[in-house]
Amino acid sequence: MTTPEAERHGGDAGADQVAAEGGGAPRPEERLERAVRAAEQALIEYEIAVDTFRIEVENFSRLHHQKLGPMYTRLDELDAQIAEIRAARTGDPEDLRKADEARARVMPMPGVEELFHGWMDGEGLFPEAASMLTDQPVRPPQRVRPSDEARKLYRELARKAHPDLAQDETERARREEFITRVNAAYSRGDEPLLRELSEEWAAGPKPPEQGPTPSEELYARLEWLAERKELLSVVARELEESAIGSMLRMAPDDPDRLLEEIAEKLLTDVSTREAELAELLAQE
Repeated sequence: MTTPEAERHGGDAGADQVAAEGGGAPRPEERLERAVRAAEQALIEYEIAVDTFRIEVENFSRLHHQKLGPMYTRLDELDAQIAEIRAARTGDPEDLRKADEARARVMPMPGVEELFHGWMDGEGLFPEAASMLTDQPVRPPQRVRPSDEARKLYRELARKAHPDLAQDETERARREEFITRVNAAYSRGDEPLLRELSEEWAAGPKPPEQGPTPSEELYARLEWLAERKELLSVVARELEESAIGSMLRMAPDDPDRLLEEIAEKLLTDVSTREAELAELLAQE
């Protein structure tokens, strides 16, 4: 089956052949225009991949804090109690130091960035925090990775409405506002809203088609695309090398299962610490 993409490229090749057979040379910009279009599409696909991973990292971090935070707190408390009992019995300065350190981990003095942990990031307040301040309801993410259908809808919308396809600042602003809503819906895995957004985009105003572009502008466009790709590479590398990103790379096919496995291990650790504490208390 011939895909529309193949037909388009085939049409380009056919046009070149007809021009050559007819004795008319193709415009000098045609090959450059095709290179720019290919670079644009490649950049958009790369940016979609980076944004998809970024959303998974943010969701994993948030769900990790929400679901597993109490378990970590319980473990810290048990460790502190065990260390304090041992220090009280031995009176050893090293045991006393360890007990103080264990207790400090339970109730640390928060820094500025810790005060806002779980409330805001580089984009501003998280939806949950904003809802508390404005009394508006919010639907937090239920999974690290949204469903396959949500991922499909998100990618289709990102390809169609990407701001880099705008030909003027007004159109770019419209696309950026729309993509912001798409990202928010995708981060929550909201399939119905993504479908509504897809219908909204299909019914929206169609941007004017791009006319012939001078060679100078095409070269400038290629240079901008290359710079944008380099910036995205830095973002992708930082995401992959972050603590959460490294964890996600351990389970690329099912990150939600990874959360369950971590929870199971923490529950085992809690049970072990509780048994150890009970044994120490029984000896008193």
